[in-house]
Amino acid sequence: MLNRGVTPDSLPQDVERLRADRTDPRALAVALKQHDWEAVVDLACYSGAEAAAAVDLLRGRTGRYVFIGTGQVYLVRTEVRRPSREGDYAGPLLPEPPAGTRDHDNWRYGIGKREAEDVLAEAWSRSRFPYTSLRLPMVHSPRDHYGRIHNYLLRLLDGGPILLPQGGDLSVQHVLGDDVVRLICCLLGTEAGVGEAFNLAQPDILTVEGALGVMAEAAGVPLRVHRVSRSTLDAEGLLPACSPFSDPWMSALDPSRAAAVLGFQGTPMREYLPRLVEHYARSALPPPAGYSQRDRELALMNPSVGGA
Repeated sequence: MLNRGVTPDSLPQDVERLRADRTDPRALAVALKQHDWEAVVDLACYSGAEAAAAVDLLRGRTGRYVFIGTGQVYLVRTEVRRPSREGDYAGPLLPEPPAGTRDHDNWRYGIGKREAEDVLAEAWSRSRFPYTSLRLPMVHSPRDHYGRIHNYLLRLLDGGPILLPQGGDLSVQHVLGDDVVRLICCLLGTEAGVGEAFNLAQPDILTVEGALGVMAEAAGVPLRVHRVSRSTLDAEGLLPACSPFSDPWMSALDPSRAAAVLGFQGTPMREYLPRLVEHYARSALPPPAGYSQRDRELALMNPSVGGA
């Protein structure tokens, strides 16, 4: 495992730790020079420059390089289809949003991941650098440091309602973290999918309200929602915390190609959401940061409650 060593990890002690800031090519070279690698899984590559450094250091020294990409490579396109397919990657891109905005941060993330993928695809074309890109949507697991399911559950348990934007729901097609891990483990040591990119996602498609209904049923509480214009929620700074699934920068991906070529089998959301709700319901975790705005949400729905 290679990282900066800043955040404690829970891996077994016999896992070797290498220390470097991967954005520093010199430090990365020092850390990696002592070994060749059967396989590399890159979880923290966010730009073309970082991908190029990895290619330079690992060319001829690894049998497999798995790049963890993102569905946001589609969301920076001018025409977004939901769910997105691998063939939707090519085409004109959105203009750069104003700096300092949340749209700019998300656009920059998607553009950086595209630049990294393009570097890897070029390295495959030129020298058969053995990369595979896995494009992920929102990933759910008990280890989600954003606490998105936990955020929803707390709002369900406090009686609701949950704030949602007016104008219809986005399609929800996310992925369970365990399914991603299983596929990566299956890929290592094989040549399946080398030189290609694949979407990973659950097989079922839900609406936001449909997904919330599954959570509410699992929690044993009624689902109550209150819809407000998206412009109001944006102006109040309540999105995406009040409803992470309503974020327009949340991708929905078609996993059919990964299923056909790699044998990927995603767990349906209707199956894994109740398990995650149960996990958070019995955990003693503190409320996620996004729940701190709950008073403002309630005040928006019912001004008479004030800051209660």
